[in-house]
Amino acid sequence: MAPRVLVSDELSETAVQIFRDRGVEVDFQPKLGKDKEKLAEIIGNYDGLAIRSATKVTEKLIAAATNLKVVGRAGIGVDNVDIPAASRRGIIVMNTPFGNSITTAEHAIALMFAVARQLPAADGSTQAGKWEKSKFMGVEITGKVLGVIGAGNIGSIVCARAIGLKMHVVAYDPFLSKERAEEMGVVKVELDELFARADFITLHVPLTDKTRNIIDAQAIAKMKPGVRIVNCARGGLVVESALAEALKSGHVAGAGFDVFEVEPATESPLFGLPNVVCTPHLGASTTEAQENVALQVAEQMSDYLVNGAVSNAINMPSITAEEAPILKPFIRLADVLGAFVGQVTESAIKEIEILYDGSTAAMNTKALTSAVLAGLIRPQVADVNMVSAPVMIKEKGVILSEVKRDKSGVFDGYIKLTVTTSNQTRSVAGTVFSDGKPRFIQIKGINLDADVGKHMVYLTNTDVPGMIGFIGTTLGDAGVNIANFQLGREKEGGDAIALLYVDGPVSETVLDKLRANAAIRQAKQLVFNID
Repeated sequence: MAPRVLVSDELSETAVQIFRDRGVEVDFQPKLGKDKEKLAEIIGNYDGLAIRSATKVTEKLIAAATNLKVVGRAGIGVDNVDIPAASRRGIIVMNTPFGNSITTAEHAIALMFAVARQLPAADGSTQAGKWEKSKFMGVEITGKVLGVIGAGNIGSIVCARAIGLKMHVVAYDPFLSKERAEEMGVVKVELDELFARADFITLHVPLTDKTRNIIDAQAIAKMKPGVRIVNCARGGLVVESALAEALKSGHVAGAGFDVFEVEPATESPLFGLPNVVCTPHLGASTTEAQENVALQVAEQMSDYLVNGAVSNAINMPSITAEEAPILKPFIRLADVLGAFVGQVTESAIKEIEILYDGSTAAMNTKALTSAVLAGLIRPQVADVNMVSAPVMIKEKGVILSEVKRDKSGVFDGYIKLTVTTSNQTRSVAGTVFSDGKPRFIQIKGINLDADVGKHMVYLTNTDVPGMIGFIGTTLGDAGVNIANFQLGREKEGGDAIALLYVDGPVSETVLDKLRANAAIRQAKQLVFNID
């Protein structure tokens, strides 16, 4: 059955056709996003939901979306999506961070010009029949210092445009390396230095706990008199009341704002001030940008629903279309390793270590780790997936670590999972052979080579003679057919394990007969989700 996508906001017909061309059934209802009740009533019928800003993907809507796998936002902002709720339900949330980068950067530059030369006020005055040349004295852009807060996709474009305007650019971004700054032609500075040096300040960061109110009264006090501030990023980055006071006092000479603390913005402390230019969140409002993000979200959602490729996801590691077929067998292996430990571990997990050896270390380990965690949790939470598992592990306070190393053994690459609980440590390792199937290669530090089947029996015992015969006879008498039987031991007379691939479920009665043997310490039935 073809996947189904609901488009509940305005998308172009070209974007809608992309879904159809990729084999996705699409229901185009661009006005539905404003009807919360109707949307909640039908959302359970769809695998994907494509939106812009009108549709609000709330926790209530997510609870009704019983089949939803992906939400695609045509645009960069996902403020209208409850990402934690989506993650807990295993729903991927995608956006299109690059489709409107140029448009937003250009709007920031336009606002900077408008504020520097008081263009809107001058236009209104002139069209009112006045001729107030002396009233609208502006400042030049050339030679001024532009402080850019956030040098990511949009911020870096602003930097390039400003350098072309012969401005001196200083940038604050914790993730900006010195080498990248030099390559961009900007000076990397700390925030306080940016405040002290900049003639113009423009913001290009997301709204997070760390960036909220990044420009408040204290920050403004550190700025040079006559500074001009532009915000085309997110409302809430600037304390509007504090900025309004600084504008009235003249400490801040002007401001250009496209985003506000509350939107739609019907009122703001900034409104009505003569040295402020305001626009109604137009950063992405060009014909080119709207079309680009619509096409991009349709392509991304189709790639995921049809091919399993994940791109520009907020709550899931990206998996490219090229990676997907290569990664798929290793994701299956990662899930199997997690499921093995999850089924044999009964006490609370405190620490998880995942070792990627050889070729696996060069793979998309974030995706593999998500698969390990999903397998690990699934015995307790049946509907967990690669999106929700990392969230659950984090909420439980479990310590998670990844280790990568060069090839260290006979296998080209393998994954080893080690889990520590309050009373023991368990480990299991596996690899993928040329047939694409997962294999167990080590359990509890004991080497073996075992196929993975849907139904398996795992035993730990003391190494004593006659164990193979006892296990085979017990299962044979119960009508259980063994497809594969693998043994391993630490040393003669020491710890030993047995891993059996069987044709079907094994009853608890049969497992109890195995446990009745004094040498057997554990007999556990395992079930794996494999193709």
